[in-house]
Amino acid sequence: MRDVSRVLVVVPAHDEEAVLGRCLDHVAIAAAVDQIGPDVTVRAVVVLDDCSDASATIAAGHDVEVVASCARNVGVARALGIAVAARDVVDASATWVATTDADSRVGVSWLADHLAVARAGHDALIGRVRPDPADLLPAVMGEWHRRHRRLGHHVHGANTGVRLGAYRAVGGFLPLATGEDVALVEALRAHGASVACGGAPVVTSGRGRARAPDGFASYIGALTLEVCPVPPR
Repeated sequence: MRDVSRVLVVVPAHDEEAVLGRCLDHVAIAAAVDQIGPDVTVRAVVVLDDCSDASATIAAGHDVEVVASCARNVGVARALGIAVAARDVVDASATWVATTDADSRVGVSWLADHLAVARAGHDALIGRVRPDPADLLPAVMGEWHRRHRRLGHHVHGANTGVRLGAYRAVGGFLPLATGEDVALVEALRAHGASVACGGAPVVTSGRGRARAPDGFASYIGALTLEVCPVPPR
């Protein structure tokens, strides 16, 4: 068992005023003492990545640290958030990083699930996600469930965790506009890190218009067109 005394939560956001507050409310619940215990401190950082809406005002109303980026690049945003959150960390092996997205809602057990993996000796967690049923037609949601009945090993930045020491050893998140999460896990595995899968899924937006190219939203958009193709005019 490898104990963890600190958790760093990083949330990148690009013009997410409609959903950011809800995301941070759920993070706060997952970080509550009655969920993770009094011996673990949590620091949350929101990275406002080229935002032109009210995301900054919304983030300011929550118990989070806010940093701005003009990169409009999710890999840069995640790396910046971790660098800021970890700036005074002394023991990287006892520090866990949990990432999610501004359009996602983590569950009550989110951080507890991450801590269980960390304390079992693993270096990273590939967590599950599922689209918000409120955003999808029933037929599309049904097809998504059909294709994801078995627990896969899909990597999603909306539910990824990594021990800070392991993260630093492989150079962290690359400045990629998409696939930064997959690249990190590949680097960790190549480095010999122990990567676990599991935990309760994070509910993420089922929107089909992507903020990052070829990301989860692109997949949902393609699935929607496949299940419910636009009829010819």
